[in-house]
Amino acid sequence: MNEKVHHIKKTNWKVIIGCVVIGIALIYLLVSSTLGSLQYFITIEELLKNSSSYQEKNVRVAGVVIGDSITADAENSIVEFTAVNISSDHEAIEQQGGMEKAVQDAVNNPKSDRIHVIYHGIKPDMLKDKTQAIMTGRLISDQVFEAEELLLKCPSKYENAGK
Repeated sequence: MNEKVHHIKKTNWKVIIGCVVIGIALIYLLVSSTLGSLQYFITIEELLKNSSSYQEKNVRVAGVVIGDSITADAENSIVEFTAVNISSDHEAIEQQGGMEKAVQDAVNNPKSDRIHVIYHGIKPDMLKDKTQAIMTGRLISDQVFEAEELLLKCPSKYENAGK
């Protein structure tokens, strides 16, 4: 009878150790995959202010599209435009008179921080003047951003919001 009890205890330890090893491996895979796909979310002002630290890093940048700057090469699936900085501080935007006014001021201010965006893909229908854009990609030179992903907010969502 003693041998049976001893054998059961050994098997339980093997199962427990096996579960612990599997658990550690799963946690490691989860953490390493999360850190590998980590992206910083910044404004254009922050990107340009610290351009050397963001050079060639995968980042998400928020800005507003300047409509006159949009060009599209449909044959090569390349879209280029200028994006201007807009504050990420919602309180400051409200104090400025709301999102519509903040966007208008940013686009019309020649001193606002700007980047030239090169997007590889088909021109989205929503890519228009004063559209808020979230661009995922990397800074490839001082003021040129290569976007792999482009998310656009419909301008109608904040038109008349400040009125």
